[in-house]
Amino acid sequence: MMEELKNAEPVLTLNPFEEMPTEPQAPAVPEKAGGAAEEKREAAVFDESTLSPEERKMVDDFANAIDLQNSTVILQYGAGAQKKIADFSETALANVRSKDLGEIGELLSGVVYELKKFDEEEEKGFLGIFKKSSNKIAAMKSKYDKAEVNINKICDVLEEHQRQLWKDSAMLDKMYDLNKNYFKELSMYILAGKKKLERARTQELPVLMEKAQQSGLPEDAQEVNDFVAMCDRFEKKIHDLELTRMVSIQMAPQIRLVQSNDTLMSEKIQSTLVNTIPLWKSQMVLA
Repeated sequence: MMEELKNAEPVLTLNPFEEMPTEPQAPAVPEKAGGAAEEKREAAVFDESTLSPEERKMVDDFANAIDLQNSTVILQYGAGAQKKIADFSETALANVRSKDLGEIGELLSGVVYELKKFDEEEEKGFLGIFKKSSNKIAAMKSKYDKAEVNINKICDVLEEHQRQLWKDSAMLDKMYDLNKNYFKELSMYILAGKKKLERARTQELPVLMEKAQQSGLPEDAQEVNDFVAMCDRFEKKIHDLELTRMVSIQMAPQIRLVQSNDTLMSEKIQSTLVNTIPLWKSQMVLA
């Protein structure tokens, strides 16, 4: 996970499961007017304007490198990005499952219990203070010392939990940023795929259809059918990537929710350590 946090740049590849040379980059092809509606729908989830000029060029070049007549390309398209999100989701879920804030709550309750118990005992014994004042003061001091020992032990554990909560909060910030990167990477795959699909249907398919119509050969007609089928399969693949992207979208508020709970618990610990306990001790000194 830490290595992924360090290397968080979007990477587009047509060979997600093996090391391959970088795909040759072709110049960007100007978009047709028909792509405007497609972009508008895409903007509802992902705004292409958030991409840097380099990332936009990466998307255009990658779209040009997609070969829809290669069934392996279609099968593996965006699979690497999907796996990243699936693994990340599992890691984040494991983090939530392993986090037990109940123990911290019990420790905080333990502090309150110790303070309340001491105050109740002190109040009960106050009426008899005139009878045996010296013995009573000694008894109070003994009870205070005992309560202080218990409270200090609890505070040591609370401080340890607080340090861990701070570390967790910092890690969740990094996880949130990593999730944003995975979201962007997958969105770039979707964007490139839609650009390629639009060009295939509006530019490449008409050429094949005209060729088949002019030649009348069955193999040319079959080539048209195969190309249409490939386009349909690729469209379904893009839709599958969009479903995976929803996982990333849902992860963002979940990460923030966990972080918010950690922050709230850390603040409670801080208030107990720097306010509640010091005030109690100062009252005992004044008493």
